[in-house]
Amino acid sequence: MPVPISASSRGSHGKGAGLGLALVSALAFGGSGVAAKPLIEAGLDPLHVVWLRVAGAAVVMLPLAVRHRALLLRRPALLAGFGLLAVAGVQAFYFAALSRIPVGVALLVEYLAPALVLGWVRFVQRRPVTRAAALGVILAAGGLACVVEVWAGLSFDAVGLLLALGAACCQVGYFVLSDQGSEAGEQAPDPLGVIAYGLLIGALVLTAVARPWNMDWPVLAGSARLDGTAVPAVALLAWVVLVATVAAYITGVLSVRRLSPQVAGVVACLEAVIATVLAWVLLGEHLSAPQIIGGAVVLLGAYIAQSAAPAKGAAEPVAAGGGAERELSARGTAA
Repeated sequence: MPVPISASSRGSHGKGAGLGLALVSALAFGGSGVAAKPLIEAGLDPLHVVWLRVAGAAVVMLPLAVRHRALLLRRPALLAGFGLLAVAGVQAFYFAALSRIPVGVALLVEYLAPALVLGWVRFVQRRPVTRAAALGVILAAGGLACVVEVWAGLSFDAVGLLLALGAACCQVGYFVLSDQGSEAGEQAPDPLGVIAYGLLIGALVLTAVARPWNMDWPVLAGSARLDGTAVPAVALLAWVVLVATVAAYITGVLSVRRLSPQVAGVVACLEAVIATVLAWVLLGEHLSAPQIIGGAVVLLGAYIAQSAAPAKGAAEPVAAGGGAERELSARGTAA
C-alpha cells in the first residue's frame, strides 16, 4: 500500500510502463499468501516460512546492499525500522494470521494501516486531518465489520484477526518512523538499497526468533496441496522468494517512479483483490457477498485515507508524508 512520490510531468510511454510494472508488482505481492499457506498447512511453522522468504530474498538482494553500503551510516534508524517492522514484523504477523484465517481476510485487515496511521496523527500527535481522510477511516472500519461478519458473533478466528491487526500495526510503526526520520533537504536514500538492508536486518532478527535449525526441513523435499492438487513445496518456496518478494519489490519501486500517486494507489489496492481471487481459485477460500462488498469498502477507505491531502495550514500528516520512504512504505511488505 504505497504512497509514492512521482514527478509532475510524465510521458505516455513512461506511464504505460509504470502501469504495467505496478500490475506485475500487485500480482506478485498478491500471490505470496496463496503460495505460503500450503507450506504452512504441509507442516512448516509460519515463522519458518517467513524466515525462508526473507532470508532467501536477502541473499538475492545482497549485491544491492553492498552497492549501497553507505546507507548503514547515513540512515541507520530507517534501515532498522524497515527491517524490524516493515519486513520482520509485518510478515511474521501476516503469515501467522494465514495459519488461522483466509488469505483475503488477513490482507484486508492489514489494509487498515492507512486508517490507523491517521488515528495516530489525530489522537497521539494531535495534528489535524482532512474530512476526506476521516471519511476513509470510517469506510475502512465499516467495511472491516462486513469482512469479519460481526453480526455473526465474529465468525472468524479472533486470534487470527488479532495477528492480522498486528501486521497492520507494524506497518503503522514504519510509517511513523519514516515520517520522523525524514529531514527537509536531505538526499533521499535509494529505495532498492533500503529494501536490501531491510531484508538483511529482517533475516537476522527472524533467525534469532524463528530458530530455523529446528525447522522440519524434509517438508521442502515433499509436496504441498493447492486445493487438493499436489505441488512441489520447493516450487512454492521459489515463488515466494523470487517472485513474491524480490521481483515484487523491484517492480514496485520502478513503477512508483513513473505513476502519479492516485494511479499508483489504485493499482496498489488491486493487491488485496488479486490475493482474494487467487485464494478463491487456488485454495478454495470463498468469501460471501457481504464480505466481498465489505472488502471493496475497506479498499476504498484505505485509498481515501492514504491519498487525502493534509489540512490547510497544518503540518503534513504521516500518511501523506514525503521522501523516498513513501516509495517503500507498506507496499508489499506484508503480502
